[in-house]
Amino acid sequence: LRPPRRAIGTAAGPGRRLLLSTPIFYANGPPHIGHLYSALLADALLRHRRLRAAGPGRLCTGTDEHGLKIQQAAAAAGMTPPELCERVSGLFRQALVQAGVAFTDFTRTSEPQHQRAVRHFWGALRDCGALYKGSYEGWYCTPEESFLPESQLAERKDAQGRPCKVSLETGHEVHWTKEENYMFRLSVFRDPLQNWLRDNPRAISPDPFYQHVLRWLDEDLPDLSVSRERSRLQWGIPVPSDPTQTIYVWVDALVNYLSVVGYPESHGVWWPAAHHIVGKDILKFHALYWPALLLAAGLAPPERILVHSHWTVRGQKMSKSLGNVVDPATCVGQYGVDGFRYFLLRQGVPERDCDYYDEKVVKLLNSELADALGGLLNRSTAPSINPSNTYPCFSEPCFPKVLDSREAKGMGRASAEDYELVAAVASLPAQVAGYFEGFQIYKALECIAQCVRQTNGFFQRHRPWKLDRRDTAELLWLDTILHVTLECLRIYGTLLQPVVPHMADKLLSRLAVEPGERGLSDLTFLARYDGKPCPFEGRQLGPDTGVLFQRLEK
Repeated sequence: LRPPRRAIGTAAGPGRRLLLSTPIFYANGPPHIGHLYSALLADALLRHRRLRAAGPGRLCTGTDEHGLKIQQAAAAAGMTPPELCERVSGLFRQALVQAGVAFTDFTRTSEPQHQRAVRHFWGALRDCGALYKGSYEGWYCTPEESFLPESQLAERKDAQGRPCKVSLETGHEVHWTKEENYMFRLSVFRDPLQNWLRDNPRAISPDPFYQHVLRWLDEDLPDLSVSRERSRLQWGIPVPSDPTQTIYVWVDALVNYLSVVGYPESHGVWWPAAHHIVGKDILKFHALYWPALLLAAGLAPPERILVHSHWTVRGQKMSKSLGNVVDPATCVGQYGVDGFRYFLLRQGVPERDCDYYDEKVVKLLNSELADALGGLLNRSTAPSINPSNTYPCFSEPCFPKVLDSREAKGMGRASAEDYELVAAVASLPAQVAGYFEGFQIYKALECIAQCVRQTNGFFQRHRPWKLDRRDTAELLWLDTILHVTLECLRIYGTLLQPVVPHMADKLLSRLAVEPGERGLSDLTFLARYDGKPCPFEGRQLGPDTGVLFQRLEK
């Protein structure tokens, strides 16, 4: 086996390309919120990147349409596999569009372009000596489409009370299977994989998953079966030059990340500048098998693998048998697209499982979107308090610049807490960017929510509705309170665009922020405090299009 060639990398830096991917979803059943969570994480990362004008980006997703499970699901539904895949693939596409996922590519593994890429990839593995034919026997789990070692099995009783073996992790039954297959020399790649990970500590995030993969590499890495007998599995891509074998569904599916960027001809423009967003249940396939297959084929591993955990429902695993699978379409119907997106991205913590239930969604959305953010916009633009419907002027004597908020006593009308608010909001864009970069979108949203609360406190503290517009000094202070509040809202609206695009657009339009003024690269806050001109000052506000986020009924 020849050592892998160094692949041609794509240089880092501004203006560089980036491919963001979700897993391609298995087409044996309809989408649930776990699938949507993967896609929303990728979508928010891509939108944030575009707002930073960081260079060309793509978001690829799609459906994985081969394998035994699909063959069986189609038979059970009285359909052919292509008919089932056509229907389920349509459901996934529809769910993604409905949730506002701005994907640029949707791959179906049944498409000719993808199949051609898979055959070429297989040829590259064969030509470098990474494949050999061997007899393989072991416990095979059809729902997971993989062989499992004894250490990952448990003894159970089946429905008839007969003893059987099941997967420890999923509880699915396994069957002893013996067949002649093509094997991939995975064992040879232990050192190259360890070196790759040691040289790239950010290759797998969050860190607990990185550590997990390093531990796997301390154990034996047995060779991997990469084909199945054609007699057992007809629904898949035949092995080139051996029609008695079908390419293993996982090898076929993983190649989608290359076929989407034009492998084998033009992939070098994008590859390996790829960030794969994956659920923790498919970590081994993405962090061990996929990089090893790529190295064998003379390509570099992906730049980053971003891993998230699962959604439970009231503390229980989602499963068809429990009837607790959460349908994304129902959620979007109940909470709106933005409400649904905000909840999953605000409450989803990649390194641990998160729990979903309706009361929790309602409470969060009412408190943070309807009351805190929507209420603040409503109060600061109300005709009674802002009769001219403009972006009012800031008065420096009322809110003088100080280097240390403790010096503020006795100067102007602003209090120490007001200076704390200004400092917090001024540092917010950089904080949010850091959290997006670190795959911690939930922390970015937590910081924004905290600042929104502080801004409400500022507004409440100074009671602008009690100030007399006819008194010149009072009017200057009233306008300054409104100016600071609207500046805060403008920052929040701009930063929330990747997560709640429609709502952010509504907020920014109300503040008369033009489409060209909504980027992150030149976002400035409260320019007048620093003695610079503010382009928004004195501007007529946009039309009032009603409440920002409709309160939800419990």
